[in-house]
Amino acid sequence: MEALNIFLFPFLACVLLILIHSYFGIHILERGIIFVDLSLAQLIGVGIAFSLLFGHDTTDKYLFSIVFAVLGAFLLSFSRQIGKFTNIEAFIGVLYIFSFAASILILDRTPHGLEEFKTILNGNIIWVGQQDVLQALALYIAIGIFHYIFRKRFFALSADGTGGFIWEFLFFLSFAMVLVKSVQMAGILQVFSFLIIPALIGKLFTDKPVKILLLGWFLGLLSTLFGLTASYKWDLPAAPLIVASLSTMFFLSLMAKVIYRKNM
Repeated sequence: MEALNIFLFPFLACVLLILIHSYFGIHILERGIIFVDLSLAQLIGVGIAFSLLFGHDTTDKYLFSIVFAVLGAFLLSFSRQIGKFTNIEAFIGVLYIFSFAASILILDRTPHGLEEFKTILNGNIIWVGQQDVLQALALYIAIGIFHYIFRKRFFALSADGTGGFIWEFLFFLSFAMVLVKSVQMAGILQVFSFLIIPALIGKLFTDKPVKILLLGWFLGLLSTLFGLTASYKWDLPAAPLIVASLSTMFFLSLMAKVIYRKNM
């Protein structure tokens, strides 16, 4: 009963994160810009860092985060054009380290810079409460409905690049809005793992988006249950346990795929 009281809302938050990020992960893998989540999340982290330097309450944190999310979405909307002049993954990498360095420089001027930087990276999933879960649920449902209505357009955009700048911007803006809430709940590392790893495991076994999504959701939930249970039993931080178990699941799935191929 004690464990249920402690982990109920963190578990529900993880479920919401897995549901929405596994979906976006399919798009990101299709586009071949694997680290876009890290760079966009870290750019939002710059907004959080500014809010800690100049802001005074939670509203300031969201406002600064949204400003940098919109900026990041606008920049990444040009990713196909940028890719014609330089390696797009290299561009995303440079954007990430720039945002990383900027966050450190800003947080160096705050009273608890190092601790706040660790919070942006690792999040505070254990301290997520009812209000956070309800806010995330409302936001994710709104964006989920938007993507469901225009699913054919978004999948065509990711697969073939057809759609134009406005739809590209709407894709990255909706993704960035999800990240604003996700990063503040779970931190950059856990959000990245929920985005990429479930979809990556799913693609090892099927190319059908619905099957990838279902497999990703199942494995993500399994890793979350293990991570939270192990955190409670051994008094270890939950987020790294979830990330490690999900990564281990990917390595085991990859080995299974290799063995299966060799025996065919």
